[in-house]
Amino acid sequence: MISASNDSSEPATARAYHALERMIVTLELPPGSFVTEGALIDRLGLGRTPVREAIQRLAWEGLLEVRPRAGIAVAPLHAGDWLRVIDARRGVEMVLARSAARFVTREAADRFHDAALSMQKAVLAGDVFAFLAADKAMDEALALAADNIFAARVAAPLQTHSRRFWFRYRAQTGLADSAAHHVALIQSILDGDEDAAAADADRLMDLLRGLAEDAATR
Repeated sequence: MISASNDSSEPATARAYHALERMIVTLELPPGSFVTEGALIDRLGLGRTPVREAIQRLAWEGLLEVRPRAGIAVAPLHAGDWLRVIDARRGVEMVLARSAARFVTREAADRFHDAALSMQKAVLAGDVFAFLAADKAMDEALALAADNIFAARVAAPLQTHSRRFWFRYRAQTGLADSAAHHVALIQSILDGDEDAAAADADRLMDLLRGLAEDAATR
């Protein structure tokens, strides 16, 4: 059994979701593999209801597929699809960045500071898993700051898909460059500069698209 979350105050369904999402992103649940609901319950050490709800959410996001009588399939990874994810993500990321710069609160600012610090520490340590966690924290801070649940709901699954592709194809290179782009975006948001924040989000997507293009041609 693995620990679903270090935050015991988090609702069980959220703990199950975050744990399963992490297992999918880091390929602990391999792309194209099959698993049963019972096996996931045993691994997470959580009840059937929160695990089932987490599975349903991840299925809606395109990361799992529930197949009656066959089990639960983990979405396959095709390098060319990373380009499609980035192209779909670009516009909504710019919307979120611009809105975050306009509406950022003290709570969101504190989360951005923590995410930036964690990302920089991960780079210094060469810790890919810590970097992924910091990236996730930044995305959550962005959703909070933007105050646009509709854009955030569109962005969240695309961000998760992108992290999984990044982990599969480019996790061992470019941590510092990626962190620099993220920190620049955070700074523009905290400065309240909507145009700069949108431009930084666009540049971050350019960086990721370049990585995706390299992966697609391998």
